[in-house]
Amino acid sequence: MRTRTLSFGLYADERGLAWTRNLVREAVASRSARLVEENVAHTVFGSELTTVDVYGFLAEQWAVEHPGESSGERVPVELSVRVVCSLRTWRTIRKAVIRALCPEGPKPHACRVPWIAA
Repeated sequence: MRTRTLSFGLYADERGLAWTRNLVREAVASRSARLVEENVAHTVFGSELTTVDVYGFLAEQWAVEHPGESSGERVPVELSVRVVCSLRTWRTIRKAVIRALCPEGPKPHACRVPWIAA
């Protein structure tokens, strides 16, 4: 067992961020893993770049998927979660979160929270 990190770039408001955090917590709790740290940042971990620099394209995705709709309080953020688990469990958790974020798979659709697995 090692400490591993799951990171997601998001274009979210507080409600979307809370929803995503809950998805991650549920995925971790349903596996034999232990969440040890959760961080929401406006700079990219280990970098001087801001989340706008790295994940700003998610705002463009929102605008394309929701034409004429206000983005409201949404901002680019990075959600990083550190969990203690095996590599196999980490991969399973990551896949579960991605499926929950994007239940429609690769077919064209509008995301509830634009995201990218970092």
